[in-house]
Amino acid sequence: MKTIVICSGGLDSVSLAHMVAAEHELTRLVSFDYGQRHAKELDFAKAAADRLGVPFQRIDMRGIGAALTGSALTSDIDVPDGHYAEETMRITVVPNRNAIMLAIAFGVAAANGDDAVATAVHGGDHFIYPDCRPGFTRAFEVMQRHALEGYAEVALYTPFVERTKADIVVEGAKHGTPFENTWSCYKGGAQHCGCCGTCVERREAFHLAGLEDPTVYADPDFWKRAVASREEA
Repeated sequence: MKTIVICSGGLDSVSLAHMVAAEHELTRLVSFDYGQRHAKELDFAKAAADRLGVPFQRIDMRGIGAALTGSALTSDIDVPDGHYAEETMRITVVPNRNAIMLAIAFGVAAANGDDAVATAVHGGDHFIYPDCRPGFTRAFEVMQRHALEGYAEVALYTPFVERTKADIVVEGAKHGTPFENTWSCYKGGAQHCGCCGTCVERREAFHLAGLEDPTVYADPDFWKRAVASREEA
């Protein structure tokens, strides 16, 4: 199955790229610059494409991202610290982001004769992001079938949509993902902050997977306090 992967440069999508390269025919990585404050992640996506020997397409969505205001990822709003499942993390939602990216990726796939578009949405995203949920992905694939009817047949591949971040770490390790060459932190500093929702989720996932986390965090122990606070709530 000739498959393109939407790759942000994060742990999830880079692990997916390595998995697709091993189990299918990886044709290209597609990334989106929507004006995110952590745009340095895209350098990690490019590095993954180079490592896997496939083309890399960086699509400029900054004009669109500027119109999707109100998110801590695209506006002048502080990224909150804490567990990913906290209500405060809703401020990191970029409305319709995945739907827009997927629509573009399906067009790219159809134009290039690819069979599938793969995206690394997973079970841990369901609480915060509506366009990461199974109901959305199923409906989106149906919509795309109609959108490309008579022109191309492109499937949506979401192997992690019902699985956890820890499961992704296990799969990534199985397929040789260099986790140190991925970027998750929403704050986009010199190193992972260790405190934002994505850093906490990342560190917790390695713990639950029983694997060593090679990531350097500014605050390597904050995740324990965040998890404990969430459990007490």
